[in-house]
Amino acid sequence: MVRETSGRATSTLAAFRASILHYVDDPAAAGPRAFEHFEDGLLLVRDGRVAECGPATQILPKLPADVTHHDHSGRLIVPGFVDTHSHYVQTDIIASDGNSLLDWLTHHTYPAERAFSDARHAAEVAAFYCDELLRNGTTTVLAFASAQPVSVDALFASARERRMRLITGKVMMDRNCPDYLRDDATSSYTDSLALIERWHGVDRLAYAVTPRFAPTSTPAQMELAGRLFADHPGVYLQSHLAETRAETAWASELYPGARSYLDIYDRHGQLGARAVFAHCLWLDDADRSRMAATGAAMSFCPSSNLFLGSGLFDLERARAFGVRVGLGTDIGAGTSPSLLRTLADAYKVLRLNGQALTAHDGFYLGTLGGARSLYLDARIGNFEPGKEADFVVLDPQATPLLARRLAAATSLEERLFALMTLGDDRAVAETYLLGEPAWSRDGGGSS
Repeated sequence: MVRETSGRATSTLAAFRASILHYVDDPAAAGPRAFEHFEDGLLLVRDGRVAECGPATQILPKLPADVTHHDHSGRLIVPGFVDTHSHYVQTDIIASDGNSLLDWLTHHTYPAERAFSDARHAAEVAAFYCDELLRNGTTTVLAFASAQPVSVDALFASARERRMRLITGKVMMDRNCPDYLRDDATSSYTDSLALIERWHGVDRLAYAVTPRFAPTSTPAQMELAGRLFADHPGVYLQSHLAETRAETAWASELYPGARSYLDIYDRHGQLGARAVFAHCLWLDDADRSRMAATGAAMSFCPSSNLFLGSGLFDLERARAFGVRVGLGTDIGAGTSPSLLRTLADAYKVLRLNGQALTAHDGFYLGTLGGARSLYLDARIGNFEPGKEADFVVLDPQATPLLARRLAAATSLEERLFALMTLGDDRAVAETYLLGEPAWSRDGGGSS
């Protein structure tokens, strides 16, 4: 990597050559104008940010002779994947027989989260979780911690060490949960405030106010969660919404004055830009209209919805109302940290719902779409100059089946669809954060 020196300033410059794909708009709205694909492309990175992206033949002649070149010919570079809903504290209960959502919470989730009062355990799981994300090409994540503040500290520390972009927060939960996880409205506010002051805006980290879901919070706690969200510009809010019929009915019983499940959050000041709600299956059009009007986003979690039999996401209606939508693995009810595998499930969910997901739709959701849903598209999501250089190198020869299928592909769309359908962690050859290697299939993690 060449270092350019001018006066006191020193900058680094690196060039990455491969087939390159990124999105500048939503394919559902912009069609072929939504993406740029350079079959022989060059991604130029200066000081961790994109300097230029385009055809190699146009950029190469302009470069200094001693620039370090990273040749990934035969492979595909895409922006780093963005996971908009996950639970790092559920890593160890992935692939646990769940029956239904509420049963799964009682028998698996809550007992697992109890262990996160131990700082050593929290740090070990956080390190494994972050490394798994990088191994699967995920460079940005919005994740739940647990009710214990130490669980938040551990995840922030692990992500900061790796220079990942990560958003998380302490779960707020003061009723309808085990005593060993229950906080109260005041303590949850105080603990969350301390975590915001300690972590929000540090390097690439951001805080998310995190009521688990309305049934596990009293109106007093929901009010204070809304106050935290309003009083600290730039923080996020994350929760669950209308995942199952039974949960939705329960929320209505606990908040009888609300028009809908979404209205509970709305009444407590929890809608707006940077508010992200997972699942959003059992909504009506009034809810979708309200989410769009306030700028709140949905996280589409197809793997966990299939695993728990929760229902089918309606992407067409979300699009019709202009709601921001990202993709979520929902570890641990989701069965893989791979967004490629999650996209394969998204295709199946939408087919069951009479809808289609093209390969361009899928890769958009996993990159720029996720960035937009998190209001991070000015920083990440594609290769426009000035953006943070987080990207993934995908290997179309990763498995014999994938290689054989792609050998028969005659178009970019067909190749992407095969990657989306057959790809998983094995297809990720390398993951880069801010232009530096963060994980390599040959050499493992960077930390």
